[in-house]
Amino acid sequence: MSTEVKVPTLGESITEATLGQWLKKPGEAVAADEPIASLETDKVAVEVPAPAAGVMGALLVNEGDTVNVGAVIAMIEAGSGTTVAAPVAAPTPAAAPAPVASTVEATHAASADLTLSPAVRRLVLELGIDPTKVKGSGKDGRLTKEDVLAAAKGGAPAAPATAPAASPAPAAAATGERREERVKMTRLRQTIAKRLKDAQNTAALLTTFNDVDMSAVMEARNRYKDSFEKKHGVKLGFMSFFAKAACLALKDFPAVNAQIQGDEIIYHDYVDLSVAVSAPNGLVVPVVRNVEQMGFADIEKAIGDLGKRAKDGALTMEDMAGGTFTISNGGIFGGLMSTPIINPPQSAVLGLHRIEDRPVVRDGQIVIRPMMYLALSYDHRIIDGREAVTALKTIKEAIEDPTRLLIDL
Repeated sequence: MSTEVKVPTLGESITEATLGQWLKKPGEAVAADEPIASLETDKVAVEVPAPAAGVMGALLVNEGDTVNVGAVIAMIEAGSGTTVAAPVAAPTPAAAPAPVASTVEATHAASADLTLSPAVRRLVLELGIDPTKVKGSGKDGRLTKEDVLAAAKGGAPAAPATAPAASPAPAAAATGERREERVKMTRLRQTIAKRLKDAQNTAALLTTFNDVDMSAVMEARNRYKDSFEKKHGVKLGFMSFFAKAACLALKDFPAVNAQIQGDEIIYHDYVDLSVAVSAPNGLVVPVVRNVEQMGFADIEKAIGDLGKRAKDGALTMEDMAGGTFTISNGGIFGGLMSTPIINPPQSAVLGLHRIEDRPVVRDGQIVIRPMMYLALSYDHRIIDGREAVTALKTIKEAIEDPTRLLIDL
């Protein structure tokens, strides 16, 4: 008896995806609800669970193929997987585009008969680790992210970073040889590119800057971080301060938290905060909802959870939907200043940057203070310059005097 494996519902308005990776090979035993494939959509990576227990049968599509919701992509046969011969996978058409996965990773996975999760697979590629030389500590000996990171720190033998897609690499490259590699953009990267360009083409983008003295926030954090973590079970970071400060500013200047829909302006009496985080396939912006009602601990927990799931490729469509205002922290990568692009249909985004000691004047004296540049990019069609500048100044003042966050000033 055979069971069809179909592409699951992927979310509102999502009708197709790209088959990113097969997690099971024909002939392998499969448990019910066990992930057997990963799909890449416009926003997130989605795992396809097995509809029934049995043996992995024929793979009807190849990695890199586009599949529609409801399409049959594989079969699961009855049995235990110990004596069933492996069915032959569908052949790859000669003119089909090369899969996104590199030939290095494919070679390693095939030679070791490994099953890597999407997050582990991406980490292996990023760090250049040969998975056949790393012992897995997960279920059934599978590799985990911690295994790969430990191998990287321990100096595990590294695999070549890339290989030409068109032809096998020579055993030894000649000195000064120039190479190129052509890799198809992932569906997520294509969507990111389109949305960012659409934002530039549609919105009247403008950026206003300010700088903020981080002394007060850093002092408060250092004073209370141990007791905060002991009570709430989460570390006290800077993002919760900026989230609360943003809520203060958005309350006073509702246009910064509004959206244009047709010939109408939609104002929100709530703040659904999109937090830009780095995921294996690119930048994503999951949403923390009703931030204006949350305390510091709740904000830190929510952001930490979304960040972890983004790195693990475990975000859902619901995590990405909505959002009225965005905070992007380029400072974690060392960025000193930038002009962030808004996340449509939102009208503004706050850009944070690295903290560095700089000379400033205080009471007529030159002193050294930990300073950060702030950038607020906004849609000038809906937000006037006065509103944008004053909103950013409100955020600056709240960070420099956190007491304002407590008394709503």
